[in-house]
Amino acid sequence: MTAPAPPSPAPPRARSERFGETALAWGFLAPSLAVFALFLVYPLGRTVYLSLHGNDIIGRPDRFVGLGHFAEMASPEFGQVLLTTLLFTAGTVVPGVAGALAVVLLLEGVIRGQRLLRGAFALPFAFSVASASVVFTVFYSPGNGVLNGILYRLGLDQVPWLTSQEMALWSVCITTVWMNLGYGVLVLAAGIGSIPREVNEAARIDGATGVRLARHVTVPLLGPQLFFLVVISTINALQSFGQIHILTRGGPVGSTTTLVYSIFEDAFAYSTSDFGRASAQALVLLLVVLVCTAVQFGVIERKVHYA
Repeated sequence: MTAPAPPSPAPPRARSERFGETALAWGFLAPSLAVFALFLVYPLGRTVYLSLHGNDIIGRPDRFVGLGHFAEMASPEFGQVLLTTLLFTAGTVVPGVAGALAVVLLLEGVIRGQRLLRGAFALPFAFSVASASVVFTVFYSPGNGVLNGILYRLGLDQVPWLTSQEMALWSVCITTVWMNLGYGVLVLAAGIGSIPREVNEAARIDGATGVRLARHVTVPLLGPQLFFLVVISTINALQSFGQIHILTRGGPVGSTTTLVYSIFEDAFAYSTSDFGRASAQALVLLLVVLVCTAVQFGVIERKVHYA
């Protein structure tokens, strides 16, 4: 029995067509790759370069310091910055996602005016960080603020919302939760709208109503939206800056200085221009974001039910 003949090489025309398709694909990808390299690869490479160098008084790198900037972070001060960052993240993500879920579930029981109420709860999403922070500055004002005015009318002691080390961070957390509530409501409301009616009707026929229906049917089917909201809220919290800068400027006594705000202080505040130390902290922030995201994908996503 003779062995089968080896396959003949592709004709030159077919190879040329394949080359032309590859060249055309790279041609279409070239603009996106250029933008990707310009706004991601180059800034990341520049950040690594600056983190390994010291700089002069106007911020130009003038000497190689190796890992010196990273070694400086092994201090109680930087540890406190990391702790504040984690507390701020936990204090905004957990109540923010839970609050949006509670609002959406409660609105499901409303027969009339449901769309109007959803729009009202989603309204904070339309506010910019700056405008929302200014509004809460009026609320938190110690002398004539709205919140202390209410406490005074009730005969209660006034609260130093932004001037106390114990209260300042949680006051900023409350502002951030309010700002992000609208986005969470929109995401979860869209998720509830995608649940087939047949599923809810079958669950009601089996006797699942109210809390039981929400716990065993609605919330599990909202798993993808909840997971997305947790990941995005965590990343946004780790990168928060505007409300901290407007409300407290990192104070009092550094009690609201998160990692992002510490980067701002080293690089731009007080005319320090310490871009090397700021770049090293930026890489630490990138590592924290990557670790948090990886943990969430490794732990939470396993429990997500994709229909």
